[in-house]
Amino acid sequence: TWKWVVGPMFLYLCERLVRFWRSQQKVVITKVVIHPFKTIELQMMKKGFKMEVGQYIFVKCPAVSKLEWHPFTLTSAPEEDYFSIHVRIVGDWTEGLFNACGCDKQEFQEAWKLPKIAVDGPFGTASEDVFSYETVMLVGAGIGVTPFASVLKSVWYKYCHDATNLKLRKIYFYWLCRDTHAFEWFADLLQSLEAQMQERNNAEFLSYNIYLTGWDETQATHFVLHHEEEKDVITGLKQKTLYGRPNWENEFKTIAGKHPGSRIGVFLCGPEGLADTLNKQSISNSEADPRGVHFIFNKENF
Repeated sequence: TWKWVVGPMFLYLCERLVRFWRSQQKVVITKVVIHPFKTIELQMMKKGFKMEVGQYIFVKCPAVSKLEWHPFTLTSAPEEDYFSIHVRIVGDWTEGLFNACGCDKQEFQEAWKLPKIAVDGPFGTASEDVFSYETVMLVGAGIGVTPFASVLKSVWYKYCHDATNLKLRKIYFYWLCRDTHAFEWFADLLQSLEAQMQERNNAEFLSYNIYLTGWDETQATHFVLHHEEEKDVITGLKQKTLYGRPNWENEFKTIAGKHPGSRIGVFLCGPEGLADTLNKQSISNSEADPRGVHFIFNKENF
């Protein structure tokens, strides 16, 4: 038995040593941004750090806990000179990080007072393949939208610098969220992309739909009263927020009709139940003919 065990154990120990060495490398917090509803953005730098879109890292803050490591999806693009994560304050550890960064204080926090951070990673996900397709569907549920912040930023950088070599030609983006509080920081990114695409006369490059899945009668009344306004009352975007859940069968059939004979990448970051639904729709709406439309499903569950 030991002959079968010693090999995997040796590889495991090597992997743990590499991860320990990476976690000891110096990480500098360059900026802390406080977003509405207790969401903070940590912008960091680390020597030799290289990332791809949609990847994630493990983060440890010894000032909060000397043993706890927590995974966070990177929200920055590879083209930026820093890497960043967004942290929503929902528990003891995130509350401790919030306080350690001085976000609970009104006065300006000096850089030398910021806590030490250990970072292990980055680690790959299915979202890295987004640039392998001409047409993609990006589906984020709740906080599952974070990988697509990195994707959309990177798409924009590539589009600005060398659009001719960018294989990706069309993005269909869907965001499903239970309450309006989670819209704040990501809506800013969408507003920026929306404005810049219009400046370049290519507003059709990105089609996005935001669905509010948890809403009450008061919100519905407010929506009816302000429906005719130019911009959405929740996000400030020109695309109005939709209420309820998407009719995925109709969405897939519509996209298939617009892109006949294409390989369409479907990328999800969300719960297992939604993954099953999208996987079934990807199979049922793909044609048997090799020259027909095919939906290729990729998932990242939480």
